[in-house]
Amino acid sequence: MKAVVVDDYAAIDQIELKEIARPAVTPGAVRVRVRAVGIGFVDGLKVQGRYQTKDPLPFIPGTEFAGVIDAVGDGVANLAPGQMVMGMARSGALAEYIVVPIEAVAPLPDGASAEEGASFRANYLTAYYALAERAALKEGEILLVLGAAGGVGTAAIQIGKLLGARVIAAASSAEKRDFALGLGADAVIDYTRPDWRDTLKALTQDHGADVVFDPVGGPVAVEAFRSIAWNGRHIVVGFAAGSIPALPFNLPLLKGGSLLGVDLAQLPRREPAVLARCTAELSRLLASGALKPAIVSSFALEDFHAAFNALAGRDALGKVVVRIGP
Repeated sequence: MKAVVVDDYAAIDQIELKEIARPAVTPGAVRVRVRAVGIGFVDGLKVQGRYQTKDPLPFIPGTEFAGVIDAVGDGVANLAPGQMVMGMARSGALAEYIVVPIEAVAPLPDGASAEEGASFRANYLTAYYALAERAALKEGEILLVLGAAGGVGTAAIQIGKLLGARVIAAASSAEKRDFALGLGADAVIDYTRPDWRDTLKALTQDHGADVVFDPVGGPVAVEAFRSIAWNGRHIVVGFAAGSIPALPFNLPLLKGGSLLGVDLAQLPRREPAVLARCTAELSRLLASGALKPAIVSSFALEDFHAAFNALAGRDALGKVVVRIGP
């Protein structure tokens, strides 16, 4: 089978598409013929060995996927060959086949495409868990979404609106801000401008943001916390800006604010019941059409370099998807 193989941590242009053996199905697992893979900023960091945890070499990148079950292992009763599923794994998705334990996959809802399934679990689980569970976002509250045109940012806009918040989307270009408005954001901010906090202040009548959804990090994260409302919550999702900010501890004191971390990878072990509840609700929303992943950038497997470079250059809108096979 064809697979993107990382033999040594390196820039994406040095990683190759190779022909390797198809993995054998194991007890309690399924083998999926991958149709689409959703990639994000973290995948690019992992390839370079720059993520906070390293995948043992060699490895196949890609965590989020959708496809059709090709074979099932001993002990698998509720899944069958030919069934369309969406799934999430630590790695291994950028390949024509992947073998994962049954708990790593769920049926693809009727009417959803493979591309939508591959764009759904990581971003929308992150956004829903962060906003509904961690921040307890309430109807009528003000939600500020940083990096609003990216994969997890677009998910946060949609989830925020479903939870009844007023959503202000912060993005770095006019194209990205227009994209966020098209997804339902109530207002937009150019956070590259030195006076962007004044704009936020005017938009919120001096109230500030009740919740900040932050996949960006860097200096803008500290500035956002300075604009948080009393008893506001700042959700740390990631550091797409490339640097981890240091927050002066007097700011939470002065704002009565909370800093909340979100690490989706730890949910299966630490909060399995919460994970199951969030997954079930998101699957319902996807099946009903209430949620529709924003997919603008789609690439063939042979063009995976371009997909990663679009993410690294922060040029992509919505979720970046790599298509595999028909």
